[in-house]
Amino acid sequence: MSEEESKNRVLPFVENISEATAACLITMVQGNVLALGLSHWLIASQTGIAAGVLTALAIMYTRIRKRWVIASALGIITATVDFFVHPGMFGHIAAEAIVTGIGAACLSLLVGWILDRRREKASLNTN
Repeated sequence: MSEEESKNRVLPFVENISEATAACLITMVQGNVLALGLSHWLIASQTGIAAGVLTALAIMYTRIRKRWVIASALGIITATVDFFVHPGMFGHIAAEAIVTGIGAACLSLLVGWILDRRREKASLNTN
């Protein structure tokens, strides 16, 4: 396996774990990043790793490439995992998990859009 192929296999895991973890962190502290503590990082890491790995495996298994479908899958899986990892801190019992899932989906769309633009520019520069 070439270095490029192994990079392409690992990238979805890294991207999805990062997006789910970031969404969980931001939602837990309700946007107040100065309030982040070690316990927040530990909980967000559990949510991010589980949701990111499950989403990446689902994407690899189904071979889905549409950005909005990937973002939706990450959002749904992140919300579900977040609900089971820790109790919600605001609103209805599932409110925080739902907000976390929406945040993960939005981050996925944004990061995906940015990466797609970078790839397009890189391919134009090599031609």
